[in-house]
Amino acid sequence: MTAVSRVARSESFNSAAAQYAASRPSYPPALLDAVEELTGRPLSGSRVADVGAGTGIATVLLRERGADVVAVEPGDGMAAQFRRTLPGVPLVRGDGNALPLADASRDLVTYTQSWHWTDTERSVPEALRVLRPDGALALWWNTSALDVPWTAAQGERIARFCGVGSSPPPSFDDSRIVRIACLSGLRVARRQVRWSRTVPLETHLANIGSHSAFLVLDRARSRAFLADERTRLREAFPDGTVEETHLVDLLVATTRL
Repeated sequence: MTAVSRVARSESFNSAAAQYAASRPSYPPALLDAVEELTGRPLSGSRVADVGAGTGIATVLLRERGADVVAVEPGDGMAAQFRRTLPGVPLVRGDGNALPLADASRDLVTYTQSWHWTDTERSVPEALRVLRPDGALALWWNTSALDVPWTAAQGERIARFCGVGSSPPPSFDDSRIVRIACLSGLRVARRQVRWSRTVPLETHLANIGSHSAFLVLDRARSRAFLADERTRLREAFPDGTVEETHLVDLLVATTRL
């Protein structure tokens, strides 16, 4: 991916923020349980920065667990949607490479569906600067469960159409993240959490269309692809509801010795 196309993709969400908020999957309670287990502390009472918060999908869950959350979001459209959804939650504008937060001010820094938009060599030191001495960095993504045959087949069609990999996140390089984290004195643990949701067919299609690989393409071509997917899925799911199976990929780096 070139630098220009990367910028275009990262900014593409701003034109589809409402679609993103309405169709993107949330995260299961077991994911928040795993975050607490791997960080060694409850979310309740923790001071959390949710970076790349988007429309606030993860922010809501963190707050429900009792965390004191400040959201960080660079995009105009996403920030506007966040404020409509969560008008009382603190939101500051910025990105993961240069956090607009004070030194040693947070117990936990989270990047949910957003770490792959950062420059790891800049974002790891920034997270460390913001974290308290016993703090933690948590990164997670919803990914498709490719052991489900129809999901794998759809992923291959999407990959061919968009010219991207079939299993997001597109820039999640374990070895690179772990190497930089270890050089920074962090201890790294990884967990996967499997879960599913059942949604109307149109919500499933809107979720697909809310990904940056689609948002940067010609709209007529994207509509044609999604129309073909609608026809395929109506045959597979005649009642008009689709069961999506997801794997949440979680990486937690702790500063605690």
